[in-house]
Amino acid sequence: MVVADGKINPTEVEFIQKLAKRMDISDREVIDLFENPEPSPIAFSEVEKITHFYKLILMMNIDNETHIDEVVALKNFGLKMGIRPGVADQILYKMETYEDKVLPAEELLKIFKVYYN
Repeated sequence: MVVADGKINPTEVEFIQKLAKRMDISDREVIDLFENPEPSPIAFSEVEKITHFYKLILMMNIDNETHIDEVVALKNFGLKMGIRPGVADQILYKMETYEDKVLPAEELLKIFKVYYN
């Protein structure tokens, strides 16, 4: 997702490092993944899918720029996880209404409930 727009922004790298620390992933492992990317395993539970998808959206928005290539990549990742493109559209639309572009968990769940209930 970070390279979908063709550049790596320092804020994106910082965000990845923060996520890696929370997941007990070493700096060396992060560098290795940048140098030799691996496909993401498919998340199985609905909670894992929602969480992973939202992290991808946060990654895309971390540099405060949304490029069409990033949105296309996001929707393709979503499709691979069984997430409809309309969900991504709704989340991105709603995120724009928040100053920091961080959607509260209850709002995120409302969007998923509309599409999957």
